Amino acid sequence: MKKITLSALFLASIITFSSCNSSEKKDSTEVAEDANEAKFDDTKLEDDTEFAVGAADGGMFEVELGKLAEKNAVSREVKDFGAMMVKDHSKANDELKALASQKNITLPDSLSEDKQKKYNDLAEKKGTDFDKAYVSLMVDDHKMDIKEFEEASKDAKDAEVKAWAAGKLPALNHHLETVQSLKDKLK
Repeated sequence: MKKITLSALFLASIITFSSCNSSEKKDSTEVAEDANEAKFDDTKLEDDTEFAVGAADGGMFEVELGKLAEKNAVSREVKDFGAMMVKDHSKANDELKALASQKNITLPDSLSEDKQKKYNDLAEKKGTDFDKAYVSLMVDDHKMDIKEFEEASKDAKDAEVKAWAAGKLPALNHHLETVQSLKDKLK
């Protein structure tokens, strides 16, 4: 009986291992979403976990783009804005990681494929083309972020997730005002 059980376990391990190797690699955001779905499916917190995953992906994206802007931007103001993105979003990301850990929410550990593609596209630009593309991307990104954070600040089921989202809105609005002003100057 032990041999049959061990053989079955060994066979199951081989099948699982080969399935993992042959399947297409999922991006970090999808892995986090799947993990959260397994933990929070059919609970009132499922939407909160989706918000947290999106906020983490967006926060990492803005930090990485900020670093890129510090390095590649021509305009001192664009470089300074990039530095502000690194500082502010790194702090927010750390807060979100702590909150997610407390709530047992899985967050992505790298950029989603979509965000990585946008990063790669921007990294190919040089000079004022880079500055204009970065600033335009940050305007659009912050408009979307503000909408999502406003929704979470009103609709999140978990009080701490709701409070965290609401607490980030002033900084996001400041970022949008600043980058919109930069966009107007770069025209």
